[in-house]
Amino acid sequence: MYENNNFSGYGTGNENTTGTFSGADLNETRTENSYGYENHSTTQSAAGSTNGYTTYQMGGTTGSNNTEPKKTQKHGGYFRKAMVSVSLGLFFGLFAGIGFYAVQQGTGMFTTSTDTAVVDEIASEATTESTQSAQLATNVTYVESDVSNVVEKVMPAMVSIVNNFTETANVFGQQYTQEEAASGSGIIVGKTDDELLIVSNNHVVESADTLTVTFIDGSEAQAQVKGLDSDMDLAVIAVSLNDLSDDTKNAITVATLGSSDDLKLGEPVIAIGNALGYGQSVTNGIVSALNREITLENGSTGTFIQTNAAINPGNSGGALLNMNGEVIGINSNKIGGTAVEGMGYAIPITSASPIIADLMERQTRTKVAEDEVGYIGISPQEVTSQTSQMYNMPEGIYVVSVEEGSAAANAGIMKGDIITKFDGSSISSYSDLQKTLQYYAAGDSVTVTVQRPQNGEYVSIELNLTLGSRPASQK
Repeated sequence: MYENNNFSGYGTGNENTTGTFSGADLNETRTENSYGYENHSTTQSAAGSTNGYTTYQMGGTTGSNNTEPKKTQKHGGYFRKAMVSVSLGLFFGLFAGIGFYAVQQGTGMFTTSTDTAVVDEIASEATTESTQSAQLATNVTYVESDVSNVVEKVMPAMVSIVNNFTETANVFGQQYTQEEAASGSGIIVGKTDDELLIVSNNHVVESADTLTVTFIDGSEAQAQVKGLDSDMDLAVIAVSLNDLSDDTKNAITVATLGSSDDLKLGEPVIAIGNALGYGQSVTNGIVSALNREITLENGSTGTFIQTNAAINPGNSGGALLNMNGEVIGINSNKIGGTAVEGMGYAIPITSASPIIADLMERQTRTKVAEDEVGYIGISPQEVTSQTSQMYNMPEGIYVVSVEEGSAAANAGIMKGDIITKFDGSSISSYSDLQKTLQYYAAGDSVTVTVQRPQNGEYVSIELNLTLGSRPASQK
C-alpha cells in the first residue's frame, strides 16, 4: 500500500468518485491538505474483474508539499522474527545439551559421588512417600450403604418370638382373665446335642404360658425358658432339636458374637428384629453414644449402646450388628421408653456374654402346675431402689420372718437376710421371685444367695434350699 500526502491552499473544493470495485486486492493513494482533509485514490482488482478507481479532490491554496511514497510496515513482522529467533535458540541449545551429555558420559564426569548421593536421596524420599501413601490408602475406611450381603449372612440366626400369656385384672373386686400375646425377637447363640439355644430379653419371655419361635424358613416350634436375668434384662430359651425338621436345621445358623469394647461413635450398625410382630425387618444407623447410663423400670441401672437405628416394639431381643455381621448388642425397645425417636438402646454384647454363657448352662425348665409350685416359707418385704439408697441396703427380698419347719428354716435362711439370687437368677423384686418360682416344683433343690448383715456390712452367703409344698390354707 502506498500513501501520498499533498498540501494546497484552496479554501473550496469538490469530491469526485469514480470506479467499480471487485476482487480481493486493494491499492490506496492518499492526499492530505493542511486543514486535515485527505485525498484518497484506491484501486482494487482481482482475477477476472474490472479495476476500480476513486479520487477525492479538495480545493486549496497555491503550493504543495509532496513526499515520496513509503512502504507501510506489515503487522506481526517483529513477532514472527522473535519467534524464529527463540526457536533457533532452543534448537541450538537442545543439540548443545545432547552433545555435552554425550561428552560427560564418555569421560565418566557424570557419575560423581555427590550426584550419586543426591540421586539416592531423591529415590529414598520417593520410596518413603510411596510407602506413606500406601499406608494411608490401607487405613481408609469405606462405608458401604448396601448392607444386603451382611443381612443375608446373619438372617438365618434371627428368630421371631411370640409370648402367649394370661392377663389378669381386678375390677370392683371381681377378677378377670384374658389371653394375650406379645411379640419379640431372639438370636440363635448355641446348639447342643438336644437343644437350640436362643438369647432374648427377659421382658420378652417372662410370665409366658407358652413361647412360640418362628425361624427363617417360616417353621414354628415351642420353646422353654432356660434362664432369666432381670437385672440385665436377658433370657435364654431352648427349643428341642427333635421338634425341628431337617430342612429347618439346614436353614438356620448360629450367630457370631463380636465385641462392643471396640465400638466408635459414628460407626455404622444394623438392627434386625420382629418389629411390631410383622416378621423380621432391617434398619440401619450409627453408634450415637457409648456407655449410656439408663435406669430400668425395675430400678436397676446399666450402661448401654445408643443408636439411631430404629428399634420399635417387637425389636426387643433382636441383634445389633456391625458391618462384619457380628452381634455387638442385644436390642431392647423397653430401655429409654418410646417418647422419643432416633434414640434406641442395646445391651453391649461384651457385658451380656458372661451372663448369656451362664444362662445357657442352666437346666431347661417348664412351668409347673399352680398347685405344685414350690414353697419357701418366709414373710417377704421388697427392697426397692429408693429404699436401698436411703438405708444402704442391697436390692432384693427382705426376710421379715421365717416360718418354723419351713424350707427356708431348714436351709438356714434367717430374719433380716435379703434374697438377691434364686438358682442363679437375679431377684430384685417380689414379682421376680414369684415368676421364677413358677418353674420349680416342691422337692426341687436350688442355690439361694442372700445378703446377711454382719458387723455393720452385708456379706454374701449361698445356701442350699429344697422347696417344700404350699400349705393347704394357701392353695
